[in-house]
Parts: sequence; C-alpha cells; structure tokens
Amino acid sequence: MRQPAFDPSSKRRTVGLTLNADLYAKAKAEGINASQVAEEALAQALKTRLLEKARAEIAKDMAACNAYIGKHGSPAEMLRDYLAERDDD
Repeated sequence: MRQPAFDPSSKRRTVGLTLNADLYAKAKAEGINASQVAEEALAQALKTRLLEKARAEIAKDMAACNAYIGKHGSPAEMLRDYLAERDDD
C-alpha cells in the first residue's frame, strides 16, 4: 500500500499567510473556510510535486536501462538464449 504524502492526523499549526484582502473578505462572507482550502491546495501541490519528482527519477532510470541495453543487449534476451541452450543439452 502506498504511503500518504503527509500525516493527515498530525496536529494543526498556526501559520501566517498573505492573501488578497478583498478575496479573503468575499470568501469569508460566502462561508469558505480559508484554512481548509489552503490545506487542500497545499496537499494537492505536494502530491503534484512528488509525482513530478518520481516521474523524473523513473525517466532517469529508464534512460540508464536503455543505455545498458544499447551497449550490452537485453538481459531478458540473454537469459532466454542461455536457458534455451541449457534446455537443448
């Protein structure tokens, strides 16, 4: 099972945010919970950032794998050939 990006049960911490005053006032008047919206947005931004990092790491690993195959051939093909030779004996 995949680990969450952060601990949702962690205690809350008071932080300072700088927001557009008019936006905040209108959102508050509409009953929008700015803390909840900010937390959801931060969680989504963190998820996006971690996915980007994972994709970059996978791309780097795939490039290394492809370079190895280009230089030495496919390990899977080598194993199939080896096993076929042993099976013939």
